[in-house]
Amino acid sequence: MLRILRSAGLGALVGTGLAFGGGVALAADEVTISHYFTGELGREGLEEIFSRFSSETGVTVKESPIGHEDFKTGILVRAAGGNLPDIFSYWAGARTQFVVDAGNLQPIDAMWAANNLDDVVSKSIADGATRYNDKRYLVPFGYHYAGMFYNTKVMADAGITEMPETWDEFLATLQTLKDKGITPIALGSKDRWPAQFWFDYLLLRTAGPDYRAKLMAGEASYTDDQVKAAMGLWKSLTDAGYFAENANASGWTDASDKVASGEAAMTLMGTWITGYWNGNGLKPGVDYDFFEFPTVDASIPNAVVGPVDGLVMSAKAANQANAEKLLAFLVSDQKAQAKWSQVQGALSPNVKVDESIYTPVMKRALETVANAEAFAFNYDLATTPPMAEIGLSMFARFMDDPSGYEAYLQEVEEGAQDVFEK
Repeated sequence: MLRILRSAGLGALVGTGLAFGGGVALAADEVTISHYFTGELGREGLEEIFSRFSSETGVTVKESPIGHEDFKTGILVRAAGGNLPDIFSYWAGARTQFVVDAGNLQPIDAMWAANNLDDVVSKSIADGATRYNDKRYLVPFGYHYAGMFYNTKVMADAGITEMPETWDEFLATLQTLKDKGITPIALGSKDRWPAQFWFDYLLLRTAGPDYRAKLMAGEASYTDDQVKAAMGLWKSLTDAGYFAENANASGWTDASDKVASGEAAMTLMGTWITGYWNGNGLKPGVDYDFFEFPTVDASIPNAVVGPVDGLVMSAKAANQANAEKLLAFLVSDQKAQAKWSQVQGALSPNVKVDESIYTPVMKRALETVANAEAFAFNYDLATTPPMAEIGLSMFARFMDDPSGYEAYLQEVEEGAQDVFEK
């Protein structure tokens, strides 16, 4: 059965200024929500879902969207000001654990049971993403898989008809593309996080899921041979010239655009890229497709990487009853789940959603996740937020100058010593 890997040993939220407040009481027919689903991440579709919820329940949804990167600190600023909404979107894993440990979220066990969500949410997602300290806190809204998304015409024109499955085959594919004057890989790491998927997969494919979980929890060292080996493989790709230049000058949509236009052949990204590309008129399975990150060591269990986007209720929600209605609706209503999948490129945690809602590419992504031996949260969701900040900065620094990676790892380990108080 698919395992969702989570890390332990998460620290308490630092600083008394981040305690969540209850905000201003609102009318009985309202519920407030803040989220990071803006622009290319599905804002228009979400507004349609909220509108239908309001028409069916009479509850007005007052939303406050914040850009994905700004949200990470913005939601804490609102918390410090005692102005949190009833509900906010959050990433399952270490980030949710972090705020749970600080006592800032409201458990939702009663709501979960009252709405029979055990019969709605897939067991692997429910077990791995919703429970913290033996209580339910998070409602999964959608989840994603990170894979190698590529331009089908570019690959075909280069004579590549079979996608690589092993590392040697992958290297041969990259070299074929380069020899034909095609940039093999686009990476837009301006916001740091897109680079993490390379670290995640290389470590998972060489050291395995159990070792990676230990590293995320502070039980292994960034100076271990396993980490150095993974970074060394990454460096070998940069040294060979397989990445587009100046990765840190581009965002993930910039890298996606390079692949869509044929300027580059592929990018390692989550399935939200399908929602972005579909919105730009690309056809799944025709203009683009994906393959799994290649196997490096066949003896290592196959793990897939991705985030679970969830919704949580603040500890002092002013409109708890309406918040519970909205939480239950967003995961259990099949039309809402289908709409979200189609506009955002998300996989649904709702087991009752008909798979016909998925494009051929997304259906294969669903099957890929189901067939994997483990589902691992991506780096910045698998380790504590303070550790994630240190690691993400290292990945971006690596893309600027890969030659110094061993020194970078030493510095990251020194940071880990402080974070985990080794």
